[in-house]
Amino acid sequence: MRNYLKHFINGEWVESTGSETMDVINPATEKVAGRISLGTLEDLDHAVQAAREAIPTFSTTSREERIQMLEAISDEYEKRKDDFVDAITEELGSPRSLSENVHYSMGLNHFRETARLLKDFSFTEKRGDTTIIKEAVGVSGLITPWNFPTNQTSTKIAGAFAAGSPVVLKPAEITPFAAVILAEVFEAAGVPKGVFNLVNGTGEVIGNGISSHPDIDLVSFTGSSAVGQKVMENAAKTIKKVALELGGKSPLIVLEDADLKEAAKIAVSNVVMNTGQVCTAATRTLVPKAMHDDFIEAVKAVLPRFPVGDPNGKNFVGPLVAQKQWDRVQSYIQKGIDEGATLVAGGPGKPEGLETGYFVKPTVFTNVKNDMVIAREEIFGPVMSIITYETLDEAIAIANDTEYGLAGYIVGKDEGTINKVASSIRAGQIRVNKAQTDFSAPFGGYKKSGIGREWGDFGIEEYLEVKAVLGMSS
Repeated sequence: MRNYLKHFINGEWVESTGSETMDVINPATEKVAGRISLGTLEDLDHAVQAAREAIPTFSTTSREERIQMLEAISDEYEKRKDDFVDAITEELGSPRSLSENVHYSMGLNHFRETARLLKDFSFTEKRGDTTIIKEAVGVSGLITPWNFPTNQTSTKIAGAFAAGSPVVLKPAEITPFAAVILAEVFEAAGVPKGVFNLVNGTGEVIGNGISSHPDIDLVSFTGSSAVGQKVMENAAKTIKKVALELGGKSPLIVLEDADLKEAAKIAVSNVVMNTGQVCTAATRTLVPKAMHDDFIEAVKAVLPRFPVGDPNGKNFVGPLVAQKQWDRVQSYIQKGIDEGATLVAGGPGKPEGLETGYFVKPTVFTNVKNDMVIAREEIFGPVMSIITYETLDEAIAIANDTEYGLAGYIVGKDEGTINKVASSIRAGQIRVNKAQTDFSAPFGGYKKSGIGREWGDFGIEEYLEVKAVLGMSS
């Protein structure tokens, strides 16, 4: 069992000032996998003080020094690959192949790509006799979610480090293992004291403490829109910068010229990846009415390719992260039935033979109307809602009829139609067919899906302030 009972503050592993601990549950076995200390506001104050004391030195390091640091982090991160994969499989219930090929890899890619982009990043710009200077924002408080224990922490930290901003990290308390390993990576890579600080704890104490702390200059939060609103309210009291990456209810539009078998595979894989616990999941699939029946058959045919089961076996879908999340997804599946949607696959309860663990049946509804609860609210589980349309304009209207705007997906062949749809969907990132992830592309959302952008050079910009110096000739 993992016992992570210390916080990482000012370059050292220190005991918590409090005595409260929390068990971390393996969602596949429902057994205790480890324990963490629940930090106190005093612990947080110590971390913030360490970060503040690091600002004068770290914020004035050269570009080359920060590139070298990010590259050293990447090298040490790679050495801990097996540890990351084991931890994420255990704490999140992610299938081992997904832990390696998605979770571990995404974290590494953020550090590598940020180091590469930093080489050509411009911190100064001349405009006549005016010089525009971009400087480190100061202490950055990072609050990260449980569904991507390395991706969300790494993109925020890489951007902050590249900008010269020290950080205080609060990872999700139900998936804290990867963050502890990451702290060990930074320690091995020689990250200066105070530049990275880790305080485990609850959102109520440490999360609220970060977003309201007067000595934190920026708060970056990834999670639900409801909590994002609370972060903004807390941050407003001290007028700190806020970056938010929140929820989504993303549409996947199947065009009339799409290969239905390929479209079904793309749609299903998107919904069940990470057991549907993905903010960008394409949970609303929009299909031409005339193609509906054939698409349903294609979905039924492809579902068995994504088996549910033991994360340490050859399965694509693991359990949901916790009993609370399982109950939430079950309630939405029942709402879909109660609203009159037609159940194509899955449904309530656990898959046969998987009574232990928070496993759920990948569920597909059709005859869904866009005003139904299952089409409006973020479920955060492997639940697909199929909606039909008759014209392209109707499809675009349905796609945009949501309070969210994080992502959108298009499956089809005609470039002109694809371009029209891509330019019409009000969302921060559009993926066409089987497009690969681009770690230099901006990531973030419109509307209630957030404020600001992460990843690559856009992620560096988040952790900078802009200063204009007038009349400086050189």
